[in-house]
Amino acid sequence: MTSSPERKLGSLRGQLLRWLLIPLAILVALDAISVYQNALEAADQAYDRSLLASTRALAERVTIVNGKVAADVPYVALDSFETDTLGRLYYKVTGLDGEMVAGFDDLPPLPRGVKRSEAYPALVYFYPATYHGEAVRIAALYQPVYDDTMRGIALIQVGESQEARRDLSRKILVETLSRQALLVAAAALLAWIAVSIVLRPLMQLKADVEVREPTDLSDFDPSHVHKEVRPLVAAMNGYMGRLDRLITGQRRFIADASHQLRTPLTVLKTQAELALRENDPRALRDIVEGMARTTDATVHLANRLLTLARAGHGSMEAQQEDCALGDLLRHVGLELAQQAVAKDIDLSFEGEANPSVLGNGLLLHEMVANLVDNAIRYTPAGGQVTLRAHDDPPRIEVEDSGPGVPPDERERVFAPFYRTSTAHSANAEGTGLGLTIVRDIAALHQARVTLRGRPQGSGLLAEVSFSTSRHGA
Repeated sequence: MTSSPERKLGSLRGQLLRWLLIPLAILVALDAISVYQNALEAADQAYDRSLLASTRALAERVTIVNGKVAADVPYVALDSFETDTLGRLYYKVTGLDGEMVAGFDDLPPLPRGVKRSEAYPALVYFYPATYHGEAVRIAALYQPVYDDTMRGIALIQVGESQEARRDLSRKILVETLSRQALLVAAAALLAWIAVSIVLRPLMQLKADVEVREPTDLSDFDPSHVHKEVRPLVAAMNGYMGRLDRLITGQRRFIADASHQLRTPLTVLKTQAELALRENDPRALRDIVEGMARTTDATVHLANRLLTLARAGHGSMEAQQEDCALGDLLRHVGLELAQQAVAKDIDLSFEGEANPSVLGNGLLLHEMVANLVDNAIRYTPAGGQVTLRAHDDPPRIEVEDSGPGVPPDERERVFAPFYRTSTAHSANAEGTGLGLTIVRDIAALHQARVTLRGRPQGSGLLAEVSFSTSRHGA
């Protein structure tokens, strides 16, 4: 199953601006809607007040004449109704019994369920309607009329076209959106300037990284950036410190390896030159045998160097598995049994413990093989090498009856190519890399290597102790 490609984060400045401006634009839009609605309500109140004033002015002209409701609307007043600057006005006066008195008889009637306006101390109702295809707003006012002979309530209706209200609404909307747009634009500009200023130290850090020489692994100064970015700078400094140690170690390893390989290769070249000049078959055979021994020593050194390089590069990360330490000791013992028999060494395995640890089986095998190989090489003929595995905590022991390592040199022998004087006398062909390999592989598995003197007599007890385990059946 293929994994989806990682999402690109993009520009930090762009993300900050988006997170600042998008919520701001939403809030401004909501505010604009609220302001627009409030403005419309205020406009409606103003227009309704004007419409009520026109209705009251008409109501004052409604009287009772000869027992009937009459509306004295002169031509001038009628003309003012029809040409009012607020919009076209339409009116209708209905008598006490619902009879048409004056005005436009087809003006839409007051619908049922319309609530009386609480904003004015009058029996007035406001409602929207459509008159001859035009949207109008109508004020319906119940006006008491009476004389000495009769009394009752007449209905006066005045309708106003919605054009003026719509024009005012559009004007309010345009002005509101214009102000809010200017506000967002100003906020965007200020946010851009602010983000640029805030990111300036980070951009300077970026520039410092770009111009730094590849060989310069010194720390960056975290005080030049913001507090939130200092952990990142500290992590960068820590990484460069680890990289510096790795590069230094590699340089030292290459230098040491070159020095160590140069000697046997020089000897081998000298032996080859002697063989080319030698005519005596017996002497020639002795030279060739010496070349074979030198070649074996060089191959052994090269193999140790490769193992050390592989351990130093963290090969532990791949191919982890459950490794039974007891079984591992037995397999290595069988592999090196012929070498022990050739020196008349008693190679044995004690105990029945078989703890299991999680690790790289190939590297753990190499670690154990180096311990056992060292023990056999430095143990004199007729000596003993004993292998043990223990539980709780899981650990292995390789004990030999060789010359051992003096207590003051037990830490130094882990350094590459370091050999004690007793090691030189016991095995002149040693490389000084065996315990270095053991230490590096153990470190990859969070294990600790300890060297102690043999409890009985001379010799060395090498112990590798693991911190965690998974016991096998």
